[in-house]
Amino acid sequence: MNRSLKGLTLLAATTAAAGTLMAAPAQAATTGTSTTTATFETCSPWSLQSGLQTQVCASVNGTNVQFLGRIALAGPPSPGYPPQPQDLITTISGQVVGGASLGTVNQGVNFLASTVTVNGPSATVPCNNVVSGTFSVAKFGWNPSPVTISTPIPC
Repeated sequence: MNRSLKGLTLLAATTAAAGTLMAAPAQAATTGTSTTTATFETCSPWSLQSGLQTQVCASVNGTNVQFLGRIALAGPPSPGYPPQPQDLITTISGQVVGGASLGTVNQGVNFLASTVTVNGPSATVPCNNVVSGTFSVAKFGWNPSPVTISTPIPC
Protein backbone atom coordinates (compact mmCIF):
# COMPACT_ATOMS: atom_id res chain seq x y z
CA MET A 1 0.00 0.00 0.00
CA ASN A 2 2.70 2.44 1.04
CA ARG A 3 4.56 1.84 -2.23
CA SER A 4 1.52 2.62 -4.44
CA LEU A 5 0.77 5.75 -2.38
CA LYS A 6 4.35 6.98 -3.00
CA GLY A 7 3.88 6.29 -6.70
CA LEU A 8 0.65 8.33 -6.78
CA THR A 9 2.36 11.18 -4.93
CA LEU A 10 5.25 11.13 -7.42
CA LEU A 11 2.80 11.06 -10.34
CA ALA A 12 0.88 14.04 -8.94
CA ALA A 13 4.10 16.01 -8.39
CA THR A 14 5.29 15.22 -11.93
CA THR A 15 1.93 16.24 -13.42
CA ALA A 16 1.95 19.50 -11.45
CA ALA A 17 5.51 20.27 -12.59
CA ALA A 18 4.60 19.53 -16.21
CA GLY A 19 1.59 21.82 -15.92
CA THR A 20 3.85 24.60 -14.62
CA LEU A 21 6.30 24.09 -17.49
CA MET A 22 3.51 24.15 -20.03
CA ALA A 23 2.15 27.42 -18.62
CA ALA A 24 5.52 29.23 -18.82
CA PRO A 25 5.57 29.79 -22.63
CA ALA A 26 2.11 31.39 -22.51
CA GLN A 27 3.39 33.93 -19.98
CA ALA A 28 6.48 34.64 -22.08
CA ALA A 29 4.38 35.12 -25.23
CA THR A 30 3.35 38.61 -24.17
CA THR A 31 6.92 39.99 -24.23
CA GLY A 32 7.16 40.35 -28.04
CA THR A 33 10.68 38.91 -28.13
CA SER A 34 11.15 35.43 -29.55
CA THR A 35 12.80 32.81 -27.39
CA THR A 36 12.31 30.17 -30.10
CA THR A 37 15.54 29.29 -31.91
CA ALA A 38 14.57 26.06 -33.63
CA THR A 39 13.82 26.27 -37.35
CA PHE A 40 10.52 24.87 -38.51
CA GLU A 41 8.89 24.79 -41.91
CA THR A 42 5.19 25.04 -42.63
CA CYS A 43 4.05 24.13 -46.15
CA SER A 44 0.84 24.24 -48.13
CA PRO A 45 -0.48 21.03 -49.66
CA TRP A 46 0.81 20.30 -53.14
CA SER A 47 -1.48 21.80 -55.78
CA LEU A 48 -1.77 21.52 -59.56
CA GLN A 49 -0.65 24.71 -61.27
CA SER A 50 0.40 25.21 -64.91
CA GLY A 51 0.39 21.44 -65.37
CA LEU A 52 2.87 20.96 -62.50
CA GLN A 53 2.67 20.36 -58.75
CA THR A 54 3.45 23.45 -56.68
CA GLN A 55 3.80 24.21 -52.99
CA VAL A 56 4.66 27.28 -50.89
CA CYS A 57 6.50 27.05 -47.56
CA ALA A 58 7.47 29.39 -44.75
CA SER A 59 10.71 28.54 -42.97
CA VAL A 60 10.76 30.20 -39.53
CA ASN A 61 13.81 30.52 -37.27
CA GLY A 62 13.06 32.67 -34.23
CA THR A 63 11.63 35.86 -35.72
CA ASN A 64 13.22 35.32 -39.15
CA VAL A 65 10.98 34.00 -41.91
CA GLN A 66 11.95 32.86 -45.44
CA PHE A 67 9.32 31.97 -48.05
CA LEU A 68 10.05 29.16 -50.52
CA GLY A 69 8.19 27.87 -53.54
CA ARG A 70 8.55 24.32 -54.84
CA ILE A 71 7.80 22.97 -58.30
CA ALA A 72 7.63 19.25 -59.16
CA LEU A 73 6.25 16.99 -61.86
CA ALA A 74 2.54 16.27 -61.49
CA GLY A 75 3.16 12.62 -62.31
CA PRO A 76 5.75 10.31 -63.80
CA PRO A 77 6.97 11.11 -67.31
CA SER A 78 5.42 9.08 -70.11
CA PRO A 79 7.52 6.06 -71.10
CA GLY A 80 9.60 6.77 -74.19
CA TYR A 81 8.99 10.53 -73.95
CA PRO A 82 11.70 12.28 -71.97
CA PRO A 83 10.64 15.39 -70.06
CA GLN A 84 10.96 18.62 -72.03
CA PRO A 85 12.35 21.82 -70.53
CA GLN A 86 9.66 24.30 -69.52
CA ASP A 87 10.21 28.04 -69.17
CA LEU A 88 8.24 29.18 -66.15
CA ILE A 89 7.54 32.56 -64.60
CA THR A 90 7.33 32.34 -60.81
CA THR A 91 6.14 34.90 -58.28
CA ILE A 92 6.49 34.44 -54.54
CA SER A 93 5.41 37.04 -52.02
CA GLY A 94 5.00 37.38 -48.29
CA GLN A 95 3.27 39.67 -45.87
CA VAL A 96 2.40 40.11 -42.24
CA VAL A 97 -1.32 39.33 -41.98
CA GLY A 98 -3.06 42.66 -41.47
CA GLY A 99 0.27 44.48 -41.85
CA ALA A 100 3.21 45.23 -44.06
CA SER A 101 4.34 43.47 -47.21
CA LEU A 102 7.53 41.45 -46.81
CA GLY A 103 8.30 41.71 -50.52
CA THR A 104 7.81 39.91 -53.81
CA VAL A 105 10.31 37.96 -55.90
CA ASN A 106 9.64 37.35 -59.62
CA GLN A 107 11.93 34.84 -61.26
CA GLY A 108 12.20 32.90 -64.49
CA VAL A 109 12.81 29.19 -63.95
CA ASN A 110 13.83 26.58 -66.51
CA PHE A 111 12.15 23.40 -65.21
CA LEU A 112 13.00 19.93 -66.53
CA ALA A 113 11.98 17.09 -64.22
CA SER A 114 13.62 17.43 -60.81
CA THR A 115 11.92 19.32 -57.99
CA VAL A 116 13.00 22.97 -57.98
CA THR A 117 12.96 25.30 -54.96
CA VAL A 118 12.51 29.01 -55.57
CA ASN A 119 13.67 31.38 -52.82
CA GLY A 120 11.25 34.14 -51.97
CA PRO A 121 11.39 37.12 -49.66
CA SER A 122 12.80 36.88 -46.17
CA ALA A 123 12.35 39.23 -43.25
CA THR A 124 12.46 39.61 -39.50
CA VAL A 125 8.93 39.70 -38.06
CA PRO A 126 8.10 40.37 -34.39
CA CYS A 127 6.73 37.32 -32.62
CA ASN A 128 2.98 36.93 -32.05
CA ASN A 129 2.34 37.94 -35.68
CA VAL A 130 1.04 35.72 -38.47
CA VAL A 131 2.72 35.74 -41.87
CA SER A 132 1.22 34.67 -45.17
CA GLY A 133 2.99 33.61 -48.37
CA THR A 134 1.75 33.14 -51.93
CA PHE A 135 3.46 31.27 -54.78
CA SER A 136 2.33 31.27 -58.39
CA VAL A 137 3.71 29.65 -61.53
CA ALA A 138 2.79 30.58 -65.09
CA LYS A 139 3.92 29.38 -68.49
CA PHE A 140 2.78 30.03 -72.02
CA GLY A 141 -0.80 28.80 -72.36
CA TRP A 142 -1.34 28.32 -68.60
CA ASN A 143 -2.54 30.93 -66.16
CA PRO A 144 -1.27 30.88 -62.59
CA SER A 145 -3.32 29.36 -59.79
CA PRO A 146 -1.49 30.55 -56.63
CA VAL A 147 -0.96 28.45 -53.52
CA THR A 148 -0.87 30.12 -50.10
CA ILE A 149 0.33 29.42 -46.57
CA SER A 150 -0.14 31.22 -43.26
CA THR A 151 1.86 30.53 -40.13
CA PRO A 152 2.37 32.23 -36.76
CA ILE A 153 5.71 33.59 -35.56
CA PRO A 154 5.89 32.10 -32.04
CA CYS A 155 7.53 33.63 -28.98
